[in-house]
Amino acid sequence: MQVETTDDGIRAVDAAKTSLTVRTDGWIPDSDGPSLQSGLTALGVDDSRIPDAVVSGRTRSLTFPPYHATVRTLDGDESATIGSQPDALDVADGRHVLSVDGGIRALVRFDGSAVVSQADYERLTVEFPVPTAVTVGFDARVGGGPGTITVPETPEGVATALSFLSAGYRTTTPDRSFPTMRGPGPGVSFDESVSVPASIRDRRQPTEIEVLLPRELPYLVTAAPLVSYLGAEVVVEPGAMPALRTPGLRHEFPELPLFQRDAAALLRRVFLCDCLVRGAGPHGERIDGAERLDALGIDAGTVYELPLPDRVERYVNAPFEAVSSALPEWHLSMYVEPTYEHVRTLPRVLEGLPFVFLPDAEELADTEWLDRSLRDFYRSGSREVASIDLVQPNLGPGDTHGWLADGVPIDVFKTLPEAYENRTKYLDAAGEPISVVAILNDGAMRDEYDDAAERYRERAADLNIDIEIRERLTVDELAAAFEERTDLLHYIGHCETDGLRCADGNLSVSSIRESNAQTFFLNACGSYYEGEELVRKGSVAGGVTFNEVLDSQAATVGTTFARLMTLGYCIERALDVARRRIMTGKDYAVVGDGTHVLTQSDTLVPPTAELRGDRGDEEFLVTYTVDGPRLPGATHHCHLRDDQGYSLLRTTERYTLSEAELREFLAYSENPIVYDGDLRWRGEVADLLFD
Repeated sequence: MQVETTDDGIRAVDAAKTSLTVRTDGWIPDSDGPSLQSGLTALGVDDSRIPDAVVSGRTRSLTFPPYHATVRTLDGDESATIGSQPDALDVADGRHVLSVDGGIRALVRFDGSAVVSQADYERLTVEFPVPTAVTVGFDARVGGGPGTITVPETPEGVATALSFLSAGYRTTTPDRSFPTMRGPGPGVSFDESVSVPASIRDRRQPTEIEVLLPRELPYLVTAAPLVSYLGAEVVVEPGAMPALRTPGLRHEFPELPLFQRDAAALLRRVFLCDCLVRGAGPHGERIDGAERLDALGIDAGTVYELPLPDRVERYVNAPFEAVSSALPEWHLSMYVEPTYEHVRTLPRVLEGLPFVFLPDAEELADTEWLDRSLRDFYRSGSREVASIDLVQPNLGPGDTHGWLADGVPIDVFKTLPEAYENRTKYLDAAGEPISVVAILNDGAMRDEYDDAAERYRERAADLNIDIEIRERLTVDELAAAFEERTDLLHYIGHCETDGLRCADGNLSVSSIRESNAQTFFLNACGSYYEGEELVRKGSVAGGVTFNEVLDSQAATVGTTFARLMTLGYCIERALDVARRRIMTGKDYAVVGDGTHVLTQSDTLVPPTAELRGDRGDEEFLVTYTVDGPRLPGATHHCHLRDDQGYSLLRTTERYTLSEAELREFLAYSENPIVYDGDLRWRGEVADLLFD
């Protein structure tokens, strides 16, 4: 974490280039600020939640982006949430800690009184009556794991490795369902004997939970998420019937293929129950759905204090089916070929706590693809493009799906082990601008080029984006562009069987030394194989096409994708939303880690809104969801609420608004809105309804 003083405040930047700027009024550095660590200790926060960097000074005010925040007093049990109430909050004289939850979490320790407000949902401001000493801590959401465990390349070795994956968790209480309580687990390597570094062994907290599995890799791979969350020890026996064992419970599973679905269902049950129960703890807030614990016969205050195996017993015996449909669906499902190579990748995949299923696919039916009579409308000047044999994956539950296996599926992101290995090499440039290179290699596509560049410029100042615009590159120049360090490379042009078209020929990505473009978008016909090769050579993820793409629709996708990437969408969600605007959307896909995020959102995760109503109506219906494949267990507060409650991410909320309320909502909404069957921006919606 890098923290620097700016002309108008303080700026913190983590290794992933996520930044947080805190504007101040008359900031004067002062090393004698109140102790943040002692304040957190007084609130019962353990050492695992101490911030990565701390600065102290005196100021009249602090101004943050419009994140939700909580003020807690050290002189009692009082707390208040800002963002869940329309009026300013008067904080009485006393000792306080303010927690601001964004892409980087900020913690502010101060003494005295203050007024905290969110003016028009544009900023969060803390104002003091006089210059006041404050200590500000910054906590990153990215970090390295505790080391690497070495095991034999056998089922027993994999079982040992899985048993230590929970070393990334910081607690065994229900608070482990918070994203901030789940750090990266240890890496896995193979050798002849077992070696577990002390840094891993000391961080693992035994839970007295065992998972018994047959001595087969498919069981081990699909059980990994459940094992990791439960902190379980894995025991393998030839021909064993799979089961979960605690001191007071034996819960048997069916054999594969049903095993994978039942293990996923149990993970969802335990995880969501922990999310609801944690509201009774010192760090909880009131979450929608917590009232459903009564239907499960669970008292949150009692269960919160129970050891993990006892909680699991309560959850397993509760009638979860009675409330399951009212709780969010799972955020991410990964389809992983059970190989030892992929076992090495599992710890990085599991950082997002997905379900893991075995891959299963069928040949793609002809009806899944548009008739090729559309060929006359494809990107002009395109010649023969690479042929790709696509498959139709059989998908399980989940909002987003990723494929770590052979084959090229539609409707999911296709990832590779290299995508997860490559992420770490882009975590060494904290403080540097986010670099975007837009390349136009065909003048006929200038409209997309100009619009995309404008979308990147719109957020450049807020996100510290450095934009470079280039045209008609030669083969050598385009190769150099990929080999230079870049956070996003947006190529607009043509792709043929022998590579990306340049001013003097075609560039095959296989010919470059390495790719240092962290993410990319190859908006060109049939660019899948070039994108896959970029990931193999060093990139994390990118947008590609399977076939020839319609010229005008490619421009629509490219412009929308650019805007969504700067709004903090992960690359899979950005391309998924963008491609819904066109009729040939299935031609677009993500290769690499589709959950990867390049920039931060003004909210923790960008929301999706759907609006119903017509010009002249007195009331309008807004369906609001904060979704995507990241940060399971996180909560949010929608500004449209009239109470102080929170919702888990991926909870669908519905609000009825007057015209005045809708105008206010549109005034601060930066994200796209689905209206009249199409994706629109706030200005477009306002024009349709009010002007």
